[in-house]
Amino acid sequence: MTMKALSFGFKSLAAAASFGLLGFAAGPAEAVDIQEVTSPGGIKALLVEDHSNPLIAVNFAFKGGGSTQDPDGKEGLSNLLTGLLDEGAGDIKSADFQAKLDDLGVSMSFETGYDNLTGSFRTITDFEDEAFDLLHLALTEPRFDEEPVNRIRGQIVTGILADRNDPEKIASKVFRETVFAGHPYSRPDEGAAESLAAITADDLEQFRARVFAKDDLVVGVVGDITPEALKKRLDQVFGSLPEKADLKTVPMAEPVLGKTVNFDLAVPQTNIRVAMPGVMRSDDDFFAAYLMNHILGGGSFTSRLYEEIREKRGLAYGAYSYLASYDHGALLGIGTATRADAAPQTVGIIREELQRMAEEGPSEQELEKAKAYLKGSYAVRNLDSSLAVAQTLVGIQLDDLGKDYIDERQALIDAVTLDDVKAAAKKLLDVSPTVVTVGPAAS
Repeated sequence: MTMKALSFGFKSLAAAASFGLLGFAAGPAEAVDIQEVTSPGGIKALLVEDHSNPLIAVNFAFKGGGSTQDPDGKEGLSNLLTGLLDEGAGDIKSADFQAKLDDLGVSMSFETGYDNLTGSFRTITDFEDEAFDLLHLALTEPRFDEEPVNRIRGQIVTGILADRNDPEKIASKVFRETVFAGHPYSRPDEGAAESLAAITADDLEQFRARVFAKDDLVVGVVGDITPEALKKRLDQVFGSLPEKADLKTVPMAEPVLGKTVNFDLAVPQTNIRVAMPGVMRSDDDFFAAYLMNHILGGGSFTSRLYEEIREKRGLAYGAYSYLASYDHGALLGIGTATRADAAPQTVGIIREELQRMAEEGPSEQELEKAKAYLKGSYAVRNLDSSLAVAQTLVGIQLDDLGKDYIDERQALIDAVTLDDVKAAAKKLLDVSPTVVTVGPAAS
């Protein structure tokens, strides 16, 4: 991700202040009225109307258009592109384009991940005509002038070079390259200094033309706009895109298991990463695995890993687990960092907890607490602002969950039984994990 993406593209403090929470905040039991909108040009979007403030938030994604589409030798291409889409477009050069965003109070940002390239856009309704025109230009006629290309590339390279001395970044790199060896998922989204140096303006334009299309486009909109008005905006912004994207095929990725990798690094602490099989978002047992992971290490201060490693033994500041469900593979990951001399003990505890969960599963009390937390936290995290709701609308479409998913999610979680969770634990954890450590070699 580019440095600008981290700031959500705000161009001024005034712009940042103008995009706070919307008038609604959907609570756990409160339905969200989601409308399906299709423009005359055939572009579809999910819309949540809210006329309490004169704000419109748009989130969109080009499905399959992420860093897995970067050509070999030009890794980081999609990420560099996301940093340049607001650096001039059409006949508007970089400084003037960003000045217009500032003057209009528009927020515009782009980001790449493994599977998708995403964009976020927010405007006040007083300036929406010109604001939507700027978004259209950014997507269809970006300039890629020499100065901004070199500047944004330089920012990314600076971050890459800094990461070479960051133990956590090194651990993530070694973990990724071990678990997804030979697959595009093994590559960093930001690329490398050498691959970025090989990228030209023509490469950027060819990637944009190949990926930005209507058939891989997903859109979510929240705010002060009616369905009829949105139809016109959808065609205004996206209507001139090609009908079909030209995406290269990405193979499925099976995580490499049963390996132990020790990366020698002279630092006080050892970073530990562990990989287990994951579950695809479309799998029937996703929620069972989701609840199991929360109990294991996804629940932060209440999880088993945190309790055993931090609370009982004081071996680390924290320990966590997560489910990563990508389009072409999935894994369950575990991470922590501890004193170098305590690394073997910590790895041993992780292995013990994996075995205990695989053999016994959680208790009924653990499951009920996990259900209550995951149902309650969803609204706080996903439905508390215009941008969060718009992002959720896009996520629902990317995962093909259906527009009623927000209302149905609680029932889906409640339907999971203790036996379901135990079965998921047995399926995912009763295998030999891959363990990666980055720190001083054992003496």
